[in-house]
Amino acid sequence: MKTQSIAEILSEHSILGRFDADSIELLAGCARNLHFGAGEMIQREGDPAALVHVLRTGDVAIEISAAHIAPTVVETVHGGDILGWGWLIPPYRTMFDARAMTEVSCVALDAACLRGKCDEDPQLGYQLFKYWLPHLAARFRAQRLQVADLYGRDDD
Repeated sequence: MKTQSIAEILSEHSILGRFDADSIELLAGCARNLHFGAGEMIQREGDPAALVHVLRTGDVAIEISAAHIAPTVVETVHGGDILGWGWLIPPYRTMFDARAMTEVSCVALDAACLRGKCDEDPQLGYQLFKYWLPHLAARFRAQRLQVADLYGRDDD
């Protein structure tokens, strides 16, 4: 079985695969493969948003927490989803905890590298805006519904 390059993996992704070949190569230049074991923290709220995770396989719980409540899962993402958007907004901090629920493999894009390449190549930045932001908007809607359901329920 032939091992795929990171560029090939990204070009097969449902969202990133829409990018032109040159942009895929730019993204691949910022990428590396990562693996997380079940239960392992992928990111913690408030940490530097150093990576964007393009999930290949596995399930990840998006959690929020506060001093007076236990961590609460507000969304679960799966292979094919993209995890992390804090890298887009200064001061570039993660905005939620993410925990691997199962074994997870992903392509991790270095956020500083990605921002630099977008600054150098506005076409890449435009493709991120055009193709990735609709995915983020759908995820925000799903999280909003999940939180509304969570806090609107009666646990008695």
